[in-house]
Amino acid sequence: MRCCAASDQSMLIYLGEEIGLAAHERVLKLLRLLQKEPPAWLRNVQPAYCSLMVTFDACRVDHAEVESTLRQFELRADSLRQPKPRAIEIPVCYDREFAPDLEEVSHAHNLKPTDVVRLHTSRLYHAYFLGFAPGFAYLGDLPDEIATPRLDVPRKTVPAGSVGIAGKQTAIYPFSTPGGWRIIGRTPLTLFQAGRKPMELISIGDQVRFRSISRKEFSGLFSA
Repeated sequence: MRCCAASDQSMLIYLGEEIGLAAHERVLKLLRLLQKEPPAWLRNVQPAYCSLMVTFDACRVDHAEVESTLRQFELRADSLRQPKPRAIEIPVCYDREFAPDLEEVSHAHNLKPTDVVRLHTSRLYHAYFLGFAPGFAYLGDLPDEIATPRLDVPRKTVPAGSVGIAGKQTAIYPFSTPGGWRIIGRTPLTLFQAGRKPMELISIGDQVRFRSISRKEFSGLFSA
């Protein structure tokens, strides 16, 4: 565990140096314990791949006390048993009209588009954290065979439900927003809904699997 002051009222807690399940599990354990037993000075906790950003009340505590408390929490969190991850299946239509980058991704790896789809749906992904937009979950890890860099020039608009890949990550755009990920499909599901509990379809710690569907099934689920 490594601590670094990020501002006069925030601290970054590093729990690993490499993106992967080992660091993710440490982040998740400490996050869950802080959510369950929040110190009186705690204002917010924002998880990332290998770290937590902890915001605190600087009128009640200083960085040294925050670090001391968090180290104690981390020791306790390490021994906690985590509940079984929630499994979520995401139906995705990979037809050309929903997948503007599928051909380019397949050509970049000397694969057929059907091979890209097969590889994308073959993996059980872990929701490492949420960011960028409400409900936008960073999912890893993408198979090496289809890992592809972001677009050089981001699109001004990416439709809601678009499934993209960037490096070894994959994700779903919950809203129509600008974006630079390679779009290879689209889901008819609503990723974020303010009146729903929880509001986001995918939460940190969830396990996600993609299922290929036809255009007809997409239309049926979209209108449901």
